[in-house]
Amino acid sequence: MIGIYDYTVILTYLSLLSASLGIFVTLDGSGHPYIGTFFLLFCGLCDAFDGFVARTKKNRSELGKKFGIQIDSLCDLVAFGVLPACIGMSLIRTSPTLIDWVGDSKDNLLLKVVIFSLFAILALYVLAALIRLAYFNVTEEERQRTEGGTRKDYTGLPVTSAALIFPIIMLFKYVGGEAHDLSFIYFPVALITGFLFLSKIRIPKPHLRGILILVGIGLVECIVMLVLFLNRRS
Repeated sequence: MIGIYDYTVILTYLSLLSASLGIFVTLDGSGHPYIGTFFLLFCGLCDAFDGFVARTKKNRSELGKKFGIQIDSLCDLVAFGVLPACIGMSLIRTSPTLIDWVGDSKDNLLLKVVIFSLFAILALYVLAALIRLAYFNVTEEERQRTEGGTRKDYTGLPVTSAALIFPIIMLFKYVGGEAHDLSFIYFPVALITGFLFLSKIRIPKPHLRGILILVGIGLVECIVMLVLFLNRRS
């Protein structure tokens, strides 16, 4: 079989499987955006450590290194580009505001414009993630040829930040309940996040301590969301 299957790519493969399951769950039936968020958080956890795991292999071939860069970005596009967009699509289908609006008038032209605009925002978000990841691949290969080692900072917001940004929105939405429909907050945040992906702001690359702090934030989000989810179902 073609491809690489050693331990350096296990977390990347797990992240892609999680993202795929998250997409399926989110778009299944009437939609489960809240459950899909747990898969997004797991993708973020895998991404936090896949680089460390890959660098522990001292005798990695050039093919292995280049394969790792490419597969990591391809996985990130699905996990942090497509999956958040699918969560947004599911929010459109499950939003109490839109459901009531549709019930009032199925031929409402304004409603169709609003829904199309929301879909367009999600599509632009995925496009921004794709452009950033492709640009990162090209510049990273050039940087490794000229500098070597690991990079010290990022230009623009890393797409992996989606693993923390969107769960926060879903957390507030679930706390508010149907009486406070916060679904529409998701879309301007997605638009702003996509813009930051392509911006030229410089963001220091976190070291192990910073990564552990980010992982801790993600775990707190996951635990709180799980507790709320179980309490609402009981």
